[in-house]
Amino acid sequence: MGFRCGIVGLPNVGKSTLFNALTATAAAAAANYPFCTIEPNVGRVPVPDPRLDKLASLGKSQRVVPTQLEFVDIAGLVRGASKGEGLGNQFLGHIREVDAIAHVLRCFENGDIVHVEGSIDPIRDAETVETELMLADMDSLEKRLPNLQKKAKGGDKESKAQIEIIEPVLEALRAGKPARTFVPAAEQRETLRQLQLLTAKPVLYVCNVEETSADKGNSLSAKVAEMAARQGASSVVISAAIEAEISQLSSAEERQEFLATLGLTETGLTRVIRAGYGLLGLLTFFTVGPKEARAWTVRAGAKAPEAAGAIHSDFERGFIAAETIAYADYVALGGEAGAKEAGKARTEGRDYTAADGDVFLFRFNV
Repeated sequence: MGFRCGIVGLPNVGKSTLFNALTATAAAAAANYPFCTIEPNVGRVPVPDPRLDKLASLGKSQRVVPTQLEFVDIAGLVRGASKGEGLGNQFLGHIREVDAIAHVLRCFENGDIVHVEGSIDPIRDAETVETELMLADMDSLEKRLPNLQKKAKGGDKESKAQIEIIEPVLEALRAGKPARTFVPAAEQRETLRQLQLLTAKPVLYVCNVEETSADKGNSLSAKVAEMAARQGASSVVISAAIEAEISQLSSAEERQEFLATLGLTETGLTRVIRAGYGLLGLLTFFTVGPKEARAWTVRAGAKAPEAAGAIHSDFERGFIAAETIAYADYVALGGEAGAKEAGKARTEGRDYTAADGDVFLFRFNV
């Protein structure tokens, strides 16, 4: 499990340039006109994690397999998308299928690149997209509600449970607040997820700035950061132009040298991934052996059997125990043998909660 993140935004804000850079492909045509991306483009990218290389070295692994995540480049949205304007229906349909939204906002001036609204204002752009998503959610729920109310009167418990979520969410939407402002009870979370509400998805604002502002951002990205903080969302600063240049460099040494000349220590991809993991509450665990060292992703709070299931469903179904070494102990003690000699290898049962960096060996019987 990684996560599937939809890259959205108004036309000409740098979505496809960012997607191309992130996936190091030219699958999405970056052009200076709206709707150059007609169908969603999906790219899988490895999650950079220096811990994995260290573990592979200690474990003398022949192969290193990072965990992956998917980015989906979705056609640009315009005002009226909730009513089918532009490519609204396709946009809204594709965005329902992702786990989180990376909302690219243009935070740079460039007279050669036309802005669909005629001026540069990332806060207005964010509100335009959010409004269209809220209108689409409102329309969806208002259409469902009458039928659910009929069923609930007939004693249908599932319909009643949905109504208990839909009514407060609709109230929030009518007040101009996204669905994610509704905090469900634990037993309501799955029902809320099944409603596939666009504004219930977590949002990461990606501020696309000019190259000279890639390290610290600019006044426009600072405004976006303030907006994100008020919403309880996240924001990162990148320069899609720089990311495009980095993606063309063939070696890690060249990329690092290029970053250093710009005063950067890491790529925008790394920042986006880190923010995305925090957004969705994900963590990474590892398996290490002579054949391969591999990183896996699971939700924070997952118990050991669920972590085992990320590898194979049989591991979860027949889970017996998890032999566990913390990453810090594995490295400090020179690998599995050293950790075991020092008493740092533990055998955990079904109730153990996976921790970020755990090195697991699962015992199972099917």
